[in-house]
Amino acid sequence: MGVAACSNPRAEFIGTRVQDTCGGEWPICSEIAGCLVGDKSYLEGRFPGKRQLGIQLFEPATVKLTFLLDQVSGAGDQTVLTFFEERCRSRVRVAVSGRTFVGEAEQNGTVFRSADLSGVGDHLLEVESDARANYLLKVDITPLRLKGQDGT
Repeated sequence: MGVAACSNPRAEFIGTRVQDTCGGEWPICSEIAGCLVGDKSYLEGRFPGKRQLGIQLFEPATVKLTFLLDQVSGAGDQTVLTFFEERCRSRVRVAVSGRTFVGEAEQNGTVFRSADLSGVGDHLLEVESDARANYLLKVDITPLRLKGQDGT
């Protein structure tokens, strides 16, 4: 008879990623992002608030932001994720109602949204929410040429 392992959602979410404390200054467009995030790092923060971060794309890709919420004390009205193309020539704005954002996190363990970006280079991402919660955030980048090969 096997012993069931205790599930640790935080450890599962982080995996082998290391925390980026966002103590840098990355000029992207006319903004300064505190960090350049990739598939080997994660961020920790607290809502309400706004955070700007950068990513680098080497080819057109789907960019997915995934949140693990903790200590939720209020859903707020809205969470907005803005995915900018390189040089901020255009953007994809994804707005999620507070109830949906927190509800998905409670039901599925995490909540995510994604956007396809076509430009190569540095991209600015903005996350803004009036929810009241701690969060972990990770970014996954899937080249568009690979999209669908893994069943997604």
